[in-house]
Amino acid sequence: MLDILIKNGKYPDYTKKALVKGNIGIENGKIAYIGADEPEAENVIDAEGRVVSPGFIDIHMHEEDFHEGKHFCIADMMLKQGVTMAVGGNCGTLYQTVKEFRDTIEELGGSPINYMMLSGYNHYWTELGLGHSDKSTPEQRKSIHESIKKDLEAGACGISFGIEYDPGITEEEIIEASNISDDDRLLIAAHYRSDCLGNIDSIEEMADIQSKIGKRFQISHLSSCSALGMMKESLELINSYIEKDPRLNYDTYPYNAFSTYLGSTVFDDGCFEGWHKTYSDILLTAEPYLYQYATKESFEECRKNHPEMLVVAFVMNEDEIAAAIANPNGMIASDGIIANGNGHPRAAGTFPRVLGKYVREDKVTDLVTALRKMTLEPAKRLDMEHRKGDIHVGADADITIFDPETIMDGPTFGDLTVPNKGIDCVIVNGKVAVKDNEMINDRAGSFIAYSDK
Repeated sequence: MLDILIKNGKYPDYTKKALVKGNIGIENGKIAYIGADEPEAENVIDAEGRVVSPGFIDIHMHEEDFHEGKHFCIADMMLKQGVTMAVGGNCGTLYQTVKEFRDTIEELGGSPINYMMLSGYNHYWTELGLGHSDKSTPEQRKSIHESIKKDLEAGACGISFGIEYDPGITEEEIIEASNISDDDRLLIAAHYRSDCLGNIDSIEEMADIQSKIGKRFQISHLSSCSALGMMKESLELINSYIEKDPRLNYDTYPYNAFSTYLGSTVFDDGCFEGWHKTYSDILLTAEPYLYQYATKESFEECRKNHPEMLVVAFVMNEDEIAAAIANPNGMIASDGIIANGNGHPRAAGTFPRVLGKYVREDKVTDLVTALRKMTLEPAKRLDMEHRKGDIHVGADADITIFDPETIMDGPTFGDLTVPNKGIDCVIVNGKVAVKDNEMINDRAGSFIAYSDK
């Protein structure tokens, strides 16, 4: 007897580039049946009029900080928007070592979602006391490499860099660190060196790095790099590089605002002139200015006294956000990051927003293509397509069931708790984890080590 039978729904067949009708049976955490029959099952889910999608995979987000408490927050937000697997440790940032993160998930008896992790170069850079624009010594780089090796041994699937955050990190240094392992299946991800007018040079640098290391390379959140007037040129350039070597690719999110810490180099002098924006385009997201737009005075006061405050910067162009989503290449990712439950709604609404706004309403891309960019393509990048990102017998039973006519993001820039619409059920490793926005099982996920792929 099956554990779960999902009947009457349609699932994406990426070889046919279409939705096809079929009943899906789940047993022991795996997809065990696909067909027209209705085998006996303990739990039957009627998905009439619904899409039965592989669970969404967020290839770029920022994980829990367990030093603030051994509980989940952003993983809960991920799960409720249909994400069943996510990759943390992006932009060079880590909140704890990969081993500490993995051990905590095991101690807690699981996770709301399946987690994979990158090792963050900037984290270890900062631990050595290096300033943003400092130059590292050979001894310091060796120390960073040893820390990264420990993360890889603990199961990290690759290495990330936040070049803009610590511009003292050189291209040669990134290449050196990326080559500490000769395993070309590792994923290297980088937050660009400069946005606005410097974004083309940044893309050229990242493409040059990829060509020299010969590994998969992910350009992080292209929207915040290029959706400031340079997206057309950026996509043409990236597409030309991908045509030469598909190991290069990018991810993007569906909002015209980015979010990061106010004390970062992103907000150094000259940023507003480059963006052609002003202080009132910055949303502060913590006390004493919770969800207030900045003034010159509050911006400067918070930058001095609250540099760890997450802020939201409304600086990108909507038509260029759509172009990055519609481009044949690229993947959907949230870049989700929060602090004390507050921050940018992308942490809680990215995937339903793409399907509701950009697919159904704006029609910038079709449903199956959008689903491929948030399931199969990131699974391939992670060398996981045999297990994740596709509906086939033997795959892990990570499934998101949604109504294509009503799915839409709910979270806003002032309230991340507004529920998304149209997601009926989220299944993680064969267990119903969310049903009608209610958490049923928040420990069905696990840490997936690189060696377990």
